Amino acid sequence: MNRCILRIAQTLFFACGLVFFFHTSTRAADSASLFKTKCAMCHAANGSGDNMMGKRLGAKDLRSSEVQKKTDAELDKEITDGIPPKMPSYKSTLTAADIKGLVSYIRELGKKK
Repeated sequence: MNRCILRIAQTLFFACGLVFFFHTSTRAADSASLFKTKCAMCHAANGSGDNMMGKRLGAKDLRSSEVQKKTDAELDKEITDGIPPKMPSYKSTLTAADIKGLVSYIRELGKKK
């Protein structure tokens, strides 16, 4: 009886770990995809801002220390409210979870510079 309960507990623990792993991996992939569709046209795929539109608008290099020094709350606010007149607000088109994912993705870009 105790072995059966132990085996069930181990199976549930393993299953929960798999769900967490795949959920986290999917969320990261979703954030990368979201960045490509919403941000890359101005900030470039690598976050540098080194593309035609980014140069025209003076888009920030998201990998730079200037951007990376900002708090998550500051980045969240900039994505949510935009930076007039150049960067649009995304509060009506992205969820809070989407924006949080983008902030995490921007942090990852900073590590790749």
